[in-house]
Amino acid sequence: MKITKVETFLVHWGDVSRPAEAAFGAATAVVAVHAGGLVGLGEASPMQGGVASLQVIARDMAPALIGADALDHAVILDRLLHKLIKLGPDGIVTGALAAIDIALWDLKGKAFRQPIYKLLGGAWRTRIPFYASIGRNDTRDVDGVVKTVEARLKAEQPSAIKIRWDGARGEIDRDIAGDIAKAKAVRRLVGDGYPLAFDANNRYSIGAAIRVGRALEELGYVWFEEPVEYYHPKAMGEVAQRLDITVSAGEQSYTLQSVAALIESGVRMVQPDIVKMGGVTGLMQCAALCHAHGVEFVPHQTQPSIGNAANLHVLATHMRATRPAELADGWSRCADTFVNAPKPDGGCLVVPDGPGLGLVVDEAMLARRRVDLKG
Repeated sequence: MKITKVETFLVHWGDVSRPAEAAFGAATAVVAVHAGGLVGLGEASPMQGGVASLQVIARDMAPALIGADALDHAVILDRLLHKLIKLGPDGIVTGALAAIDIALWDLKGKAFRQPIYKLLGGAWRTRIPFYASIGRNDTRDVDGVVKTVEARLKAEQPSAIKIRWDGARGEIDRDIAGDIAKAKAVRRLVGDGYPLAFDANNRYSIGAAIRVGRALEELGYVWFEEPVEYYHPKAMGEVAQRLDITVSAGEQSYTLQSVAALIESGVRMVQPDIVKMGGVTGLMQCAALCHAHGVEFVPHQTQPSIGNAANLHVLATHMRATRPAELADGWSRCADTFVNAPKPDGGCLVVPDGPGLGLVVDEAMLARRRVDLKG
């Protein structure tokens, strides 16, 4: 099954009559790999619009892919990684490889007429509980946070809620008392037994993280995500070891080695993202690493279509799942393009069961939302 063509483009989420605005804005970064009359779709990390990873694919990876057998999956990925190893392995290169990996799995599933989860060994479940991941709480007052959480609860009926802080990086320890007040207000809203998580998004020093973490313990929150800067695994581990609440990290990890460093530091819940962590292949390797160390494997995933669907295929095969899957703000933003993208259904997301990723594309809408990048 020879690869004949590789395309890279954005699928923008905004006003369909003004696609040019999406070039560096809100969009899904897509690679389409053509082989044997089939097309496999993959998604790159959305960092900076995903443009950098797509450009690496178009310029440095696509020429090496043409003529390769799409079923020589592992060989292809290893060759591409080592072709560009001095640009990686973290960051743009690995994000590009994640997109290609997902596309190759989509192709493989279509070739064998099986969903990806079947090729991975089968599903323990195809209905996966989800948590609503609610961001921008740094910009809201306490009342605004409560109203936003209440609206998501009513609209989506999630199995759990995560409140997230998305402010500018580097603003450390800006409003500790205010953050705790918001956490208290959300607990009052949902009651004592409802599962809650708190994503600090790297906002605290070690001391402040421990202070906030202890408050979250008293409030019954179930995990505390990225309390300190993610690139300091020892600091993350120190916070994890000094608190009873589960401290999680890993959404910024691109390699097994960086995940291993978090585990060695003391982190006991790892959250790699499929569009950064080597795609389906990388996420499965990470699941094995977590199992070997007795660590919870709870992937991060905020993309609404390709990335989310690929993530669910992996989670379906994971016997030891301990937490719900993530469903972030704006999950419906590609609903008119990927017409059967997973959506809330009784507190769960349903894994697509068609060949490959199982996503059905509205080709006419895709053409309207597509933005081709200029070299």
